[in-house]
This record gives sequence, C-alpha cells and structure tokens, in this order.
Amino acid sequence: MLTAAIPFPDIGTELFAIEFGSFRFALRWYALAYIVGLLIGWRICLLTIKRSEVWTEYGPPLTRNQIEDLLTWIILGVILGGRLGFVLFYQPQYYLQNPLEILMVWQGGMSFHGGFTGVVIAGFLYCARHKKPVLSTADLLALATPPGLFLGRLANFTNNELWGRPTDVPWAVVFPGQTAQTCLGVADLCARHPSQLYEAILEGLVLGTLLLVLAWRRGWLQMPGALTGVFLVGYGVSRSFVEFFRQPDMQFVTDLNPIGHALHFGSWGVTMGQVLSMPMIGVGLAMMMWAFRSSRRPSETDSKAIT
Repeated sequence: MLTAAIPFPDIGTELFAIEFGSFRFALRWYALAYIVGLLIGWRICLLTIKRSEVWTEYGPPLTRNQIEDLLTWIILGVILGGRLGFVLFYQPQYYLQNPLEILMVWQGGMSFHGGFTGVVIAGFLYCARHKKPVLSTADLLALATPPGLFLGRLANFTNNELWGRPTDVPWAVVFPGQTAQTCLGVADLCARHPSQLYEAILEGLVLGTLLLVLAWRRGWLQMPGALTGVFLVGYGVSRSFVEFFRQPDMQFVTDLNPIGHALHFGSWGVTMGQVLSMPMIGVGLAMMMWAFRSSRRPSETDSKAIT
C-alpha cells in the first residue's frame, strides 16, 4: 500500500527542440549528459597531467594534444560499443529480426558494459598506434569516467527509464506510465526505488571522489594499473549492489519469471547486470594486486646498490 512517495520531476526528455517545417532538431537530456560528461572528463585529464608530482619520473603518459586526439577515439568507442553491447547483451533476438534498427541509436538503448568495452578497445588501439603506456593511460581514463556515469544516471532518471523495484521507503518515486505504476499485488499506485539515483551516487560521486583522492593525494598514479583496478572493482561492486533495488529490463520478464529476476541463470537469482560486473571485479582485483607487487619490486638501480 502506498503511504508516501516523492513526486517524479517530469521535465521531459528534451532540453529544447527546433522545428523548420518537417525538420526537427531536439537536444535530449541523455545526449547532453554524454556531452557534458566527456567535457568534464577531458578537463580532469588536463588537470591531472599538469600535476607533475603525482606521476613517476617519466611524467604523464599523454600531452594535452594527445588527450584531445584520444577523445575522438573514446567517443566512437562509447557510441559503437554501447550500442552493440545493448544489442548483444539485452535484445539479440529482436535486433536479429530487425537489423536496420541497430543503427537507430536515437531510439535509445545503450549498455554501459558495451560502452566500456568500446573504450577499452579504442584506448588500446590508440596506445598501440602512438606507442603510449597502456596502463597509465587507462588510469587517466578511469579518473575521467565517473562524471559521465553520474550525469548519465541522472539522465536515466529524468527519462523515466531503468527504474527500481517496488518499495515503500519514504524516498520512493512514482514514475509516470502505466507499466511503471503497476506492480503485482499492489492495488494503489506503485512507488519504486529511484535506483538511477543510487547508481549516480555510488558510481559517480563516491567512486569519482575516491579515485581523485587516490590519484591526487595518495600517489596511486605512480603504480600503473592500480587506479584502473579500483575503478573496475568500484563500478562492479556498486552496480551489483544496486541491482538488488533495480527492476530488471523488461525484455527479461516472462510468464514464468514475472519479475525478471534473472535471464538464463535459473534459481541463482543473478541479474544480467551482476553477471556482466563479476568479470570486472575479478580483473580489477587482479590489476590492483599486480600494480602493488610491481611497485614494491626493487628497480635496476636499487638492485645494483644491494649487490
């Protein structure tokens, strides 16, 4: 029974729209989140490479011009990877029957794990082409990512998508739309967890602050790969935790599985988001351990001194 809920701030999906006859251009909140997130990430990278004291004696891995060049590669990686990830991970059967719609990114449908994979591939190819250190570049990108995650999750909230499971907590939100307002066994309007905001806080603010403190105050950029490991573990744990409060995607709901708890994973009770996050956590822990061990190895100079 609904006792209290926060009203949904229905500001629409578009910041503004311009129409000239049959032509219509609209700037959506989601697109704005991507643009501003990339700009903030770019700015964080520039501020970080200026801090000579946080790097090893070899200095930052990229110059200002190289960061701006890499940004183009990252944008392509985010868009292509995010779209293909959504197609392959979440709705492969639908897009197999409607292949032309794969290109219709304006209709929505992006996957973080796919976008992340696209960024990894783009960054690796850039480093290989320009002979730049992969791990230090990855650490720089890890610092730049949380602002985009924060703004992207806020856009998910304003777009009335990826809402949470039914709840009666005081901060629950009644999202617009018959599907969102209908819950099994609930006669009144259905209030849900604002899981998008949970992710914005954990993946954006908390993880972003932690990474900046470790990079700018604790010297973790001097252990190549360590910050990337922290990001992978931090995102994986945050996403897995929020999945307990997030309504699984509607394409996972079936007659035998009305709440969409898990797709193809039987009674394990594991969602697709958690399954995709588990490898990130494992790889992140391995990278952190490797970075710590590498930083403790005596350098060639130290070895000669000991000898």
